[in-house]
Amino acid sequence: MEYLKVLAGFVVLLYSGNYLVKGGVSLAGHFKISSLVVGITFVSLGTSAPELIVSVQAALKGHPDISIGNVVGSNISNIALVLAITSIIIPIKVSRNSVIINWPVMMLASVLFYVFIMNFSLDRWEGIIFILGLITFLYLSIHNSRKQHFNSDEEPVKPSQSVGIALLMVLLSCAGLALGANWLVNGAATVARNFGVSERVISVTLIAFGTSVPELATSIIAAVKKELDISVGNIIGSNIFNLLGVLGITASITPIDVNPNTVRFDVPWMLGISLLLFLFILPFKGGRLSRLKGIVMLLSYAAYISLIITQA
Repeated sequence: MEYLKVLAGFVVLLYSGNYLVKGGVSLAGHFKISSLVVGITFVSLGTSAPELIVSVQAALKGHPDISIGNVVGSNISNIALVLAITSIIIPIKVSRNSVIINWPVMMLASVLFYVFIMNFSLDRWEGIIFILGLITFLYLSIHNSRKQHFNSDEEPVKPSQSVGIALLMVLLSCAGLALGANWLVNGAATVARNFGVSERVISVTLIAFGTSVPELATSIIAAVKKELDISVGNIIGSNIFNLLGVLGITASITPIDVNPNTVRFDVPWMLGISLLLFLFILPFKGGRLSRLKGIVMLLSYAAYISLIITQA
């Protein structure tokens, strides 16, 4: 039964990711927002819904390792697995804004998170700071995109559906992503617990992978459809939302205790892989994620997982 949940979760996530991209691109055309900003706002918010659901539920049920590990592991896999696989399938040209604006915001949020949890706790007031930071980021992203309209890095898109249909597609896709991730995570976690694996290891590996499947599906589909700004913007935006939104909302509801191993091992890996991404998307204009870079990122993910399993 648990294996059927895992399979059903994958199927629902793949279909939801496809329609989320379609709806997001149409909204971009209607509201005169670039596909990059759609990727970093609408699409990334939708694909981060599973992380939000998992983290809030885990924190309320007294499973802090799952609540935190889910986000940290997801941010690692988003870059070193999802973006790596996407760039191996189709090399990605990186927008200038991804290098000079969006990546720095993601890195700033990551470093701030690291500072906050040095005392092995994420408190309510720190969660509120994260939420305010996310609201500011989203407002400035949409405002700047509309102000500049479209520049050389941000091609205009033509809507293929009406506003109502596009919005309905996005909402239903988000619901599908949440449902599919729930089946996938529950099934995978039950299977893993049968092997006596700790909640921290489960959260940063299987659960993180499960909640990253929406990003994987959305990014690959976006890349195949040549919506490459959505592919890159979705990953960076999802990581930003995971930290500022998911952990911000979760910590605002209830303070979260943080496993010392997460502080000493997992978060430094998250920071290191984020720095690796920055090196790979340089220069500021004309950056490109090649197949070779994708392979290197994928190998770094394999090394991280190997070390986690060894620790277990």
